[in-house]
Amino acid sequence: MINEAFFYSSRGGHQVRCLLCPHECLLKDGQTGVCRVRRNDGGRLVTDVFGRLSAISIDPVEKKPLYHFYPGRPILSVGSVGCNMRCVFCQNYTISQCYPDEFSRFRDFSPGALIQLAQQTPDNIGLAYTYNEPVTFYEFMLETAMEIRRAGMKNVVVSNGYINPEPLDRILPLIDAFNIDLKAFNETFYRKQTRSKLAPVLKTLQKIACSGTHLEITNLVVPRLNDRPDEFSEMVDWIASELGKHVPLHLSRYFPQYQLTLPPTSGQKLEELYLIARQKLDFVYIGNMGTEDRANTHCPHCGKILIRRDRYDVELSGISASGHCSQCNQLVIPNMGN
Repeated sequence: MINEAFFYSSRGGHQVRCLLCPHECLLKDGQTGVCRVRRNDGGRLVTDVFGRLSAISIDPVEKKPLYHFYPGRPILSVGSVGCNMRCVFCQNYTISQCYPDEFSRFRDFSPGALIQLAQQTPDNIGLAYTYNEPVTFYEFMLETAMEIRRAGMKNVVVSNGYINPEPLDRILPLIDAFNIDLKAFNETFYRKQTRSKLAPVLKTLQKIACSGTHLEITNLVVPRLNDRPDEFSEMVDWIASELGKHVPLHLSRYFPQYQLTLPPTSGQKLEELYLIARQKLDFVYIGNMGTEDRANTHCPHCGKILIRRDRYDVELSGISASGHCSQCNQLVIPNMGN
C-alpha cells in the first residue's frame, strides 16, 4: 500500500527532502532514500511499506531483548523491509537491506486487523515493532501504536535510534519500552561500518531516558571493529552518567553475515567486556552464548538471583509481583506487569 509519508519538505523542480532521520535525503522525482522504502512520487514523498509486513510472530519479550519489561510474557512482533543504516555486519540483511519490490512474501495488514490479532493472542502484552528498522515504516507504526494504546496494550520499539527529534517527539508518548542498538562509541565506526553517525543515536537515547520511558540497550560486539576495552569503557561511562546505571545493557555475539566475514565474537571477549560494564552498571547481560549466570537478573542491592533465564525460559524465582527483591525488599524491576 502506498501512503503519503510524514516529515518532508518540498523543494524546487519536484524535489523533496525527507526529514524523518538524520540522513535527510534530497530526492528527485522517482528516487528512493537510503532506507529504500521512502520515495519521491511526483513531488510527494510516499512510503511503499504501509501495512506490508515481512514478518509477524509471537515472541518472548526477552527476545527483543527486554529483560526488565514484563519478564516472561509474550508479545506479538512485526516488521517490514528497509533500514536507514547500511551495516556491513547486518544480522537481518534479507529484510533490512532490500527494496520492497525485491521481497515477495509480504503479508498485508491494516492497523485495525493487527490490533485484533494482538487482542486475540493469549497472554499477549501488546505489539513490538522489530525485525527490520521500525523508523522506516514510521507512518504504519504511529497509526498502529495509537490503536494499541487505545486498546490498553503496550507498544515496544526495537531500533537503531537513528531518527530526527521531531518524529521521535511525536511517537515517544505512545511507546512503553525501547531497546536501542548502540553499535559502538566511535564516530568513525558509525561512518565506515553503518554509513550513519553516532551523535544522533546518543541524542535519541538521552531523550528516551529523560522521558521516563523504559529503555534497554544492545551492543553487538564485532571482533576488531568495536571491541576495544578502552572504547567500550567510555561507552559504559557515558551510559551510567547520561542514562543511568539502572539501564540494562545487553552484549550480543556477532556472527558472520552479509558483507562481513570476520569470525564470531569469542566468549572470552564477551566476558571481558561484561566485567568492565559491571563495574559501572547494575544490569549487564550476555546474549547468544548460553553463558551460565550471565543472563540471570541479580538484585543490585543484595545479590540475590531474581530471575533465572535459560535462553527464553524464564523463572521469576526471587522477585515479587510488584518487582521487589524477595530478600531485601528493594524495588528492582518496576515494569513486572503482574
